[in-house]
Amino acid sequence: MREFSVPVLAESPPTTNITNLLLDQAAKPSNPALFAVRNSQGEWERIKATEFAKDVRALAKGLIASGIKPGDRVAIMSRTRYEWTLVDFAVWFAGAVSVPVYETSSPSQVAWILSDSGAVAIIVEAARHENIVRTAAADEDLSQVANVWQIDGGGLDALRAEGASVSDEDLEKRRSAAQMADLATIIYTSGTTGKPKGCELTHANFVDLCRNSELAEPEVAREGSQTIMFLPLAHVLARFISVLSVSTGATVAHTPDVKNLLPDLQSFKPTFILVVPRVLEKVFNASMLKAEDGGKGKIFSAGVATAVAWSKAKEEGKVPLGLTLRHALFDRLLYGKIREAMGGRVDYAVSGGAPLGERLGHFFHGIGLLVLEGYGLTETTAPLTTNTPQLVKLGTVGAPLPGNSVKIADDGEILAKGISVMKGYYNRPELMEETFTDGWFHTGDIGELDADGFLKITGRKKEIIITAGGKNVVPSQLEDSIRADAIVSQCVVVGDQKPFISALITVDEEALPGWLGRHKLPTTMTVTEVAKTDELQSELQALVDRANKKVSSAEAIKQFRVVPTDFTETSGHLTPSLKIKRAQVLRDFADVVEEIYSGQRV
Repeated sequence: MREFSVPVLAESPPTTNITNLLLDQAAKPSNPALFAVRNSQGEWERIKATEFAKDVRALAKGLIASGIKPGDRVAIMSRTRYEWTLVDFAVWFAGAVSVPVYETSSPSQVAWILSDSGAVAIIVEAARHENIVRTAAADEDLSQVANVWQIDGGGLDALRAEGASVSDEDLEKRRSAAQMADLATIIYTSGTTGKPKGCELTHANFVDLCRNSELAEPEVAREGSQTIMFLPLAHVLARFISVLSVSTGATVAHTPDVKNLLPDLQSFKPTFILVVPRVLEKVFNASMLKAEDGGKGKIFSAGVATAVAWSKAKEEGKVPLGLTLRHALFDRLLYGKIREAMGGRVDYAVSGGAPLGERLGHFFHGIGLLVLEGYGLTETTAPLTTNTPQLVKLGTVGAPLPGNSVKIADDGEILAKGISVMKGYYNRPELMEETFTDGWFHTGDIGELDADGFLKITGRKKEIIITAGGKNVVPSQLEDSIRADAIVSQCVVVGDQKPFISALITVDEEALPGWLGRHKLPTTMTVTEVAKTDELQSELQALVDRANKKVSSAEAIKQFRVVPTDFTETSGHLTPSLKIKRAQVLRDFADVVEEIYSGQRV
């Protein structure tokens, strides 16, 4: 199939905007708890819709009093926390446009986003973020940024006090002025290459997508369900889920530091979580390593095989009795413990950002956690397609959400149209011809549609490697297979215009001590030292051999090298959404790549 569309299920009046989603919840007799924050005793304290709306109004009045005008851009630079969404809605109530900035951004990145967007103010979390803004202003003319408010420095209290002079009537005029077609936010792509582009997302993008997603997946985000947000709210997917939760009355807690994620999961007990595949890979690998270190590696392996087999049988509609009994046994021995570690109530994991892999999808489904993989970009307000609890095809990213269409171009590129798709790129009208054809947005990804309209991602158009022999190679298929092992942190396949395919592999330093112990090697060994051992080389070669079985000989990895430093966001090799900056890796490790290809051809 080359094209698939799903009709829109819900439409809103053109005078609606995102703030109406909150007002609808505050008007409910049930007055649902929209957020939960830890109090001074460390207990979760619920914040009702009316309480949240009251504080949003107070901050919005403060923004108006400080000179923020309708349509002004106000930037937000903070870790994931309750105040992020509080400020976001306050900006919308004031009739302004919010501009997220990753809190890990460098001064030059901050300078670009503030200057390109024309932001007149920024709300930051802490002194270190304000210092970055000040440094950015020293290097770039940011004279239009009239105000910098600091959350931890009393900035929000100052706004509340300043807004006391603004009347309810003036606020309501501001709040209700924006309509569906108007700009709500400019989200800058984290970007694996070049300067970030500002994606213009409208109130309609969020409102229509929330209302249609709620009808498509009513079991996930709803009044009474709850989630913990730990992904960056500057990322479009976390932002959308946050707005969706307000729209549906679900309760959101926040964990700004993932080191606290496990205890927070266990105390808050979410019913669904938002993840990127790497998080689920980490959960799986941590469970496996714990079992192996406890001498229960064989039991874990048998449990994994049973979970995968049960999930596949369930998908086909018939689970044999013997498999049902084995599954029940492992549920007591293994699966229940993994679920309990995640709080014991998680039914769904909404996954996006990259493909999870069919095997891990079946494993988590088999232990009682249904992974709902979806697909989208910043340009599509996050979800364009998604699996739903009613119909899941593991290994796919689902069918288009209501109101969206997907088409596969002749060269395999995925094209998108519908309620998800952005208005355009801010200040970059010349990109419209490049990225849109007859109303269809070119995603840059390659995929295929099955007979039911379910989309499978097969690669990234710009990342396809063409060897010197003219063979097209999709690196992600090989990389995902190798990276699934616990000892591997990252894998980057290389070979563009080269005689054969090779790979750069990094070691997961958290998994290394246990790996050294199991191989009876000194636990003081460094990654550089471990890389030279026969034990690691042999294990990685086995992983490469396994990955190579999925591709032709011309696409297979012929050589690999272990890189002594990991690819991380801090090192500049990952985006904040954990995507590889392939070009940066190749630049920084050009000597390693050159060494691979300087010898005899394979």
